[in-house]
Amino acid sequence: MCRLLVFKGTQPIQLCHLVTRPAHSIINQAFDSRLRLDATRAVNGDGFGVGWYDSSPDLELGNAPCIFTSVTPAWNNQNLCRIAEKIKSPLVFAHVRASTAGALSETNCHPWRYGRLMWMHNGQISDFGKIKRRVLESLNQDLFLFPQGHTDSEFAFAVFLSHLENPLQTQEFGYKQLRKAMLDTINDFNNWSRQAGIVEPSLMNFCVTDGQSIICTRYVSSKTDQAASLYFSSGTSFYEHTQGTYRMVKTDKREKIIVVASEPLTFEKADWMEIPTNTLVVVTAKMNVLMMPITDEYAIQSGEQGLVKRDPQFALGRGFPPSMNNNNHHNNNNNNPAVMVQAQAQTTLNPINSVAPAENKIQHNHLHLATAQPLAHALRPVHDNFF
Repeated sequence: MCRLLVFKGTQPIQLCHLVTRPAHSIINQAFDSRLRLDATRAVNGDGFGVGWYDSSPDLELGNAPCIFTSVTPAWNNQNLCRIAEKIKSPLVFAHVRASTAGALSETNCHPWRYGRLMWMHNGQISDFGKIKRRVLESLNQDLFLFPQGHTDSEFAFAVFLSHLENPLQTQEFGYKQLRKAMLDTINDFNNWSRQAGIVEPSLMNFCVTDGQSIICTRYVSSKTDQAASLYFSSGTSFYEHTQGTYRMVKTDKREKIIVVASEPLTFEKADWMEIPTNTLVVVTAKMNVLMMPITDEYAIQSGEQGLVKRDPQFALGRGFPPSMNNNNHHNNNNNNPAVMVQAQAQTTLNPINSVAPAENKIQHNHLHLATAQPLAHALRPVHDNFF
């Protein structure tokens, strides 16, 4: 069971406010996951990685992210603590690893980069060995040689790159191109698994960025199972009001900070919203947040709402705790956390991936997310003491 974190802000933040200082920082999640229900599985001690972009890109140094990885446990790495106190960035990826595939080595630690792109994954491609040959055959020579490690996650990145016309371009890609490549990547793995006769679902919580736009997915290739957990928070500032205790403060309707994480970094219920299973999240360069259901064969259709329920046991049994949502709560819009988005681009997404006019202010669960639920309901049925 890995844990991941994505941060994007209009102003750079010290890495320590994300990875070391919060009482439930991603480092603490490495050994004290509040969503870990399977006590028999190992802690996330198989390495970690942090990737970030410069606040002001240097023409000489280029626009590629810097990535620091180590195979030591994140909570026991003094270099990480020192670096986190001295580095600021407006866009950060962080990941702690509990290996499900690949040996313990730095080449197997997330995130990875290719040009200006950065990628990480929480989950597993089921029976990856049975489809690895198909994956390799789909790659051109450059991408065939790209993976240095042995994880399904890094090969998934190579597949994603294969869907970009020029993955080494220096200009930003834009969220539409990244979104399409992400959906094509998921579709590829579903097709390969089907062709190989694999029946066990794959857990594909992917995150990718070009330094401007971000795409995240919470996904499982199943119609009856939940995906690994993923949460969202946004606000004006991420404030440490007492030592180790943070709040997402909202003093403006415009979002200045956006966080996507496997587990909440704070213990405030109103700060976080659960991202529904089989949903794609877009964070645009202008800090707009767009959410869309992934409408493939594993989507629950409108006529099936209430008839088909997703079971948490599959993800849980493989060490990837899903949300604690028991699917008995159907909340109205007023119960959702105050996560408003100023839609500067004046567009939002509908379930068939087209672009349509939108209101200036849109609430996330208006974006065809009838199953979106507040964090309080997502966690309380099992872990009431989380908060």
